[in-house]
Amino acid sequence: MIWEYDAAMALGRVKQVSGDGLCVHVELLSGGVAVFFSEEPSEFAPGTVVFVRDDALEETSSDKWPLEKTWIGVIKLIQGDEAIVEIGSGLHVMPTPDEVILKVGNTVEGMGQDRIIRIISHHPIRYIDQLDVDDATISTFKENPNTERTFDEFAGSASIVARAKKLIEAPLEYHDKLSAIGAKPIKGVLFTGEPGTGKTLLARIIAGRSSATFYQISGPQIMNKWLGQSEELIRKIFEDAARQEKAIVFFDEIDSLATQRSDESHEASRRIVGQLLSSMDGFKRDENVIVIATTNRPQDIDSALRRPGRFDWEIHFPLPDREDREAILRKTQPKGAINGLPHSEVAEKAEGWSPAELVAIWSEAALFAVTDNREEIKEEDYRGGFEQVSRQRERKRAERKMRESGGS
Repeated sequence: MIWEYDAAMALGRVKQVSGDGLCVHVELLSGGVAVFFSEEPSEFAPGTVVFVRDDALEETSSDKWPLEKTWIGVIKLIQGDEAIVEIGSGLHVMPTPDEVILKVGNTVEGMGQDRIIRIISHHPIRYIDQLDVDDATISTFKENPNTERTFDEFAGSASIVARAKKLIEAPLEYHDKLSAIGAKPIKGVLFTGEPGTGKTLLARIIAGRSSATFYQISGPQIMNKWLGQSEELIRKIFEDAARQEKAIVFFDEIDSLATQRSDESHEASRRIVGQLLSSMDGFKRDENVIVIATTNRPQDIDSALRRPGRFDWEIHFPLPDREDREAILRKTQPKGAINGLPHSEVAEKAEGWSPAELVAIWSEAALFAVTDNREEIKEEDYRGGFEQVSRQRERKRAERKMRESGGS
């Protein structure tokens, strides 16, 4: 007999037997289900209480099985005479009781597989305590505009800056005039490109120059820390943004938050996509809010978010070419660096590097200088900084290949 449970012995109850009697599903006292296969047809009838041993099922007295097991769940939906109850991480459909008036959000106690006994609380109580989404919570995602920021801080292509000014800065600045002439508002702009190309920095600069309140939301943070309350959090952030004179709602790595919906999609991801669609479609004409999202995998974003009126504008942040790399190195050179450093040579060698990696050369070069008790960056420091960042890139590339190959 082959089966899917490996304890030495456990108490169970036959839940289902296949038509040929060769497959038996056993409900365990712990709540799990074990599946047994045998070459001989089973003689067990559904409801038979059994001991699950190493290699066999052994019938035992039905008195050993508790009369009914109770459970705690939260009412998620009521349709006619049926309720959908969230028990643990699963959803169950069961009839609504005549003697108990249920409402969505009630925490209820039940018995067996389809009996709701009583209401424990009129509010949802979940297995994992969740954080409150209040004004203090929203403030942790919100930044007041830093009006001292300039586009000189952005180590990237001038064409990207020009496009961002047109799609984001101008609509925020001239919102009332655009509304007066009946122009269709720009709601969402997608920043695409590899990590380190300056997507987040440019969004912050635009917020500062436009005096716009800036909300930064990290996709991975939402999925890890706010799973279960993500929709409420997003809804309240949009509501708070709508009350500002100008606002930018910024989603970092949105591909981890709003993936393509399908039958196999995680329920939380589907709910988040639905809330994003609802929030963006719910903008009123007098609300001066633009949503920016970053991704290096635009093909993974739910297609509904790319339709007109949502993220229908895109700015691509390419890796810099040789001339751009040299310009970035010159532009970000610290005041303590000597003149005449070989920027052209370093830019030539740094093919495929992001702006963030190029800027990191100066951090490494400065460390070489100060550890040598100097206050200026010399050519050997500059070259040493390049080699140090180059080794870090190779190490990260090797680690990435290892992960992609499954660690083999």
